[in-house]
Formats: sequence, structure tokens, C-alpha cells
Amino acid sequence: MKLTLHRKYAFAASHRLHSPQLSEDENWRAYGKCNNPYGHGHNYIVEVAVSGPVDPETGMIANLVDLDSYVQREVLDAFDHTYLNEQVPAFQKIVPTTENVCREIFRRLERFPAARLERIRIQETSLNSFEYDRETSGGPSS
Repeated sequence: MKLTLHRKYAFAASHRLHSPQLSEDENWRAYGKCNNPYGHGHNYIVEVAVSGPVDPETGMIANLVDLDSYVQREVLDAFDHTYLNEQVPAFQKIVPTTENVCREIFRRLERFPAARLERIRIQETSLNSFEYDRETSGGPSS
């Protein structure tokens, strides 16, 4: 029997949507007010979905303490209360759109040893959320 566990986490971060490959006008057209040179922030909600068989001894897919500490170390410690463009190396070369943040979080968590990472869902605002899953990631199918 395979089940999926969904766990939510939160972090606050700021970013500026700006591509050095685009002119100022092109950046404004592409990103609008999110291209503000001073940046802007969000309170992100991240949902992590992992799957696997239920361990007959523990009755769990994965120990929540293990999952929580892994997410804390790999994502929350690196992202919470940061300016993503400058403080997270992955976003010094790519625009920290929430789509790219979602993909980076997936990349950081896909090696969680206790269960198979299926999906990352990140809510940027009450109107915007993004999902990245194993099917679209091209990641290992373990």
C-alpha cells in the first residue's frame, strides 16, 4: 500500500523580478510592479508531498520529525527572511519567480531519504500558487 503525506511549511522572503537579459522597458512589461528596484516580499506557504509504503512497525510513510528537520535544513534555513536575488546562490543566475523558487525547492528536497518526493506546491499570494511534480521535473523515478 502506498500513501502520500502532505506537509505545509512557511517562510518569508523578498525578491525582485528582473532579468539582466531584458531592457528596462522589457522588464517592466514582463514583471510590472514586481520589477521594483527595491524588491518586494511574500509570506510563502510550501506544501511538500512525499509518498511511500506504510512501515508496518511505525505505521508511517516517514517520520515527521525527520521530514521537518530535512525541510528546515534544506529550505527554510536558506530561504526564510532573505532577499532571494542576493542571498540564495541559485537565484543569482536565474530570476526568482515563484515558478523558479518552486523548482529550486523540489531540487533541494528530492533526495529526502525516507520517502519519495512527489510534488512541491508553493503559494505566493491568496491568488497565486504553483506546483512542480516528479512527472514534470524529469527527476529520478526511484
